[in-house]
Amino acid sequence: MRMLAIAGTRPEAVKLAPVVAALAREPQVKPLLCLTGQHRDLIAGPLSFFGLAPDFDLDLMEPGQPIGRLLGRAIAAIDEVLVKARPDRVIVQGDTTTALAAATAAFHRSIPVAHVEAGLRTYAARAPFPEEMNRRAIALMADLHFAPTPLAKAQLAAERLNGRVFVTGNSGIDALFMVRDRLAADPALRAEAEAALAIPPGRRLVLVTAHRRESLGAPFLAICEAVAALAKRDDVEIVWPLHPNPALTAAAGEALRRAPNVRLVAPLDLAAFVHAMTRADLILTDSGGVQEEAAALGRPVLVLRDTTERPEGIAAGLATLVGTDPERIATAATQLLDAPAAPRPADIYGDGGAARRIVDGLMGRDVAAFAPAPAGREPLRTIG
Repeated sequence: MRMLAIAGTRPEAVKLAPVVAALAREPQVKPLLCLTGQHRDLIAGPLSFFGLAPDFDLDLMEPGQPIGRLLGRAIAAIDEVLVKARPDRVIVQGDTTTALAAATAAFHRSIPVAHVEAGLRTYAARAPFPEEMNRRAIALMADLHFAPTPLAKAQLAAERLNGRVFVTGNSGIDALFMVRDRLAADPALRAEAEAALAIPPGRRLVLVTAHRRESLGAPFLAICEAVAALAKRDDVEIVWPLHPNPALTAAAGEALRRAPNVRLVAPLDLAAFVHAMTRADLILTDSGGVQEEAAALGRPVLVLRDTTERPEGIAAGLATLVGTDPERIATAATQLLDAPAAPRPADIYGDGGAARRIVDGLMGRDVAAFAPAPAGREPLRTIG
């Protein structure tokens, strides 16, 4: 069987890596990997970390390229790959433009589509944009749906989709644990990751990530305002690995150039970023994957969005939805920093066995459903 996994962004590559590696251990399967180049400069490191190399490498990005143009070019280019690769199945992950393009191209060729990280929903068409539309459209074209949580499965069931649904946990947690374990076993790698952070003695690490399209403009500047307010504390070091989007980089640089205790840095490599999450006293993010990883590591996280497709962390008290209001963010951050809790990791998004379950589903074997094991804390009462 020829199974073609298609990825474009760094998170896709990281979450698909454990699946592709597990497929490679199946004697009757030839796994193939296609990259579209959405995050060309960010993807090589994670693939190398997991010992993977692409079989097809497209170069679809153009400066300032509208989403619609990228989608059209990606469908056409992936269609050519399908003709060359002749896969028996296409595997897509998540909700990116690459995932939608790959599913569409495969669907039009009548090639079965497997969707990893299926069933996440906000039911708000433009939040996140365009990811909510992407993942719902992919669900219509897939015949195997690998839902990370029971809630995701229930949402797919309510939509009366075709195909089979499996609850597997998220393969991103598999990747997280693999990197965490390698850091623990490799002092040199750990020292290199620590050096990348360079946290001054006596300071607590606040890790920030923000990149959503719907936050561009005033919402992003509001996040910067909150970070500037938080930076006035003399006990924190705020590290913000900036997304390579030039608009975000320029806005953050202008807004925070005079803020003390703030370091705007280039994207960290995979090991350094996992180490940063492990070390963080507080994480501020609008990323979906970071919400999951923070819960798995037991780190408190403030979600810089008005809605999330990962409500399990909110319900468990492991994450707090604060939107982009500066005062709300600063109040919540102050509360968590002034009353720190011991780390309480929770297997609500995955237990490290998602790739095995996904491969079992792909191979038509019985799949033992992932059963979450929450170990949360009380939600932040003062901010709702």
